Amino acid sequence: MSSHRAFQLKLNPLTGNSEWIVIEDNDESFAQNFHKPFLATTSYLDMLNDSTRNAAFRHAIEKTISKPCHVLDIGAGTGLLSMMAARAMGDEGKVTACESYLPMVKLMKKVLRLNGMEGRVKIINKRSEELQVGLDMPSRAHVLVSEILDSELLGEGLIPTLQHAHDNLLVENAMTVPYRATIYGQLVESTFLWKLHDFHNNEATVSDSIRLTPPGLDCVLGIKRQQYAMHVNPLQEEITLLSEPFKIFEFDFWKRPESYGETELCVKATNDGRVHVVVSWWVLQLDQEGTIYYSTAPRWISSPTITSPIGWCDHWKQCVWFVPGSGISILQGEEIRLLATHTETSFSYNFDTLVPTTEILNHRCMTGDFQLVLPPERAAIYADKEWRLSMLKAVQSMGKDRLLCLVVDDSVFLPLLVAKLSEASVMSLLPGLRERGLQYLQAVAHANGLSHSCIEVLEKNVQQLNMHDIHQKKVDLLIAEPFYVGHDGMLPWQNLRFWRDRTTLNDILSEDALTIPSKGILRACAMSLPDLWKSRCCLSSIEGFDHSVVNATLGACGHLPELEDGPCLPFFVWQCGEFDVLSETFDVMEFEFSKQICECQGKSQVKFTKRGVCHGFVLWIDWVMDLQNSIVISTGPDRKYWKQGVKLLGTPRTVDPQSLTSVQPCSAVVEACFSPLKGELKIILDFL
Repeated sequence: MSSHRAFQLKLNPLTGNSEWIVIEDNDESFAQNFHKPFLATTSYLDMLNDSTRNAAFRHAIEKTISKPCHVLDIGAGTGLLSMMAARAMGDEGKVTACESYLPMVKLMKKVLRLNGMEGRVKIINKRSEELQVGLDMPSRAHVLVSEILDSELLGEGLIPTLQHAHDNLLVENAMTVPYRATIYGQLVESTFLWKLHDFHNNEATVSDSIRLTPPGLDCVLGIKRQQYAMHVNPLQEEITLLSEPFKIFEFDFWKRPESYGETELCVKATNDGRVHVVVSWWVLQLDQEGTIYYSTAPRWISSPTITSPIGWCDHWKQCVWFVPGSGISILQGEEIRLLATHTETSFSYNFDTLVPTTEILNHRCMTGDFQLVLPPERAAIYADKEWRLSMLKAVQSMGKDRLLCLVVDDSVFLPLLVAKLSEASVMSLLPGLRERGLQYLQAVAHANGLSHSCIEVLEKNVQQLNMHDIHQKKVDLLIAEPFYVGHDGMLPWQNLRFWRDRTTLNDILSEDALTIPSKGILRACAMSLPDLWKSRCCLSSIEGFDHSVVNATLGACGHLPELEDGPCLPFFVWQCGEFDVLSETFDVMEFEFSKQICECQGKSQVKFTKRGVCHGFVLWIDWVMDLQNSIVISTGPDRKYWKQGVKLLGTPRTVDPQSLTSVQPCSAVVEACFSPLKGELKIILDFL
């Protein structure tokens, strides 16, 4: 039997270097390398903990498969749907489970073995487009079960997968679970969502002298024109609904879909306001008769016949499409024409207003224009008055006598700011942006009163930099935000790559070199997080199938055995469903950036300030930007543009600041140890 091998790229967040991890198709290799939470940051665990989804698929499969047949499961994952199909057919029939990702194939084999299903389900480790009837499967399948849906519906390749399956893998008039999906949308006004994308108009309100999108270059910096998956429920109090929900597209799984589609809708405004975004979601009809549904609609949408998840889940969110510029002003009763299009993998929207407006036209970029694309949260940070003022004060506090400044991260704001405020020569590494960052800085330099050559971008990694590259001058100001492209989904302390870079560059720093930020403070607080905790619980029986063997690999946290420890994971806490702060904010440890990177330890006792159920601790880094400790940029849970690290408890604890017993503790001790080798933070919790 041939051995399968897969390669996965793994990033070391503190060095920025990547390495290929070899995944062998044998149990010994898998056990050695992937017992740890290898797949903790994926959505598998959250999805398998979605009891509403699981029950809907089970009911639809049992209803659809009424006799022995050949069932094909595409994107089989742990094999849950395959086992449901096999059970529905009894001892007869065939199930072919197609899964392209080798680590999931290994987990599926363990789950099938645990449930006595090894002989009932045939696993094929290929992409479905590579399957061949007569080679991989004995005949065309009568039923397709699949769950290859993302928050946008199409992003995981649903359309090309269905096209190939209907052309090559399924019998004519095959049955499918799901049966149909429908996309709905709604027009929304939201100041918060507007700030995530309209950089140019937001920057216009900032009083410093830097313009990242100068007049005439409105579109030189922005976000990608696409839908963004996001939990909109927490914004319900802040947003204004400007229309009723409207149907946009319908996709039938039981027939071959088209690669491209468009539809024109006339949407009537139900309120006065400004259309900032289109919020969209999908409704899944799982059975042919239309009795079993699943919806990703926001909670303000209700239907007596359509089932939404019980509580909160993270694997499917709503989507937001940002209307360019400052949006479209509209009055109640007016109509707006919406042109919706879809490709094989995405949706897009364009507006043709029936009321006079120039707001969109003024913010359209010509196709050939250069644009530096940033994540929405970073675009919002760059236009934030408070953040900009902190950076301005930090650079001013260093004085004007610095001769050489080196910007070590991917900031495009700091090179311009330092060049504008000081006489220093400015060099920048832009390790993730590289040529795009250089193009951008050259494009906006003149409009900021700077010459094209005043900022030099060094095309070298930190490890390769030497005195020759910096013209035999020592660096006396080392600075970063810190911001590194590609770190959006990482834990807060993995931005300590800046500290690692400072250590690597130690030999080219002057004796009195200053570092911005000067230090980082790891802070934390205790929180009640019932929805997040439930979604990260250990799996046991899912619709009658034991999944306990996947918990370690998927990074389960809740209900862990006493001696096992769950991973710390990055989340926007404000998007994590219900939450409540149960303690004061406390300092865990400090990182001194004037010194070289080293192992750090910290220990703090935290007093609870509110009675409640503690599900874990939330951790973040506050960046101290000056030597006087007076300029601090916080990235805590009240700051919606940054992710925090969440350490969930294996067993939630009821806490009470007034309690005198250990049954309901009034305080806890948090110990942490930071390892500079891999950027890992070990956390130990003890309730008193």
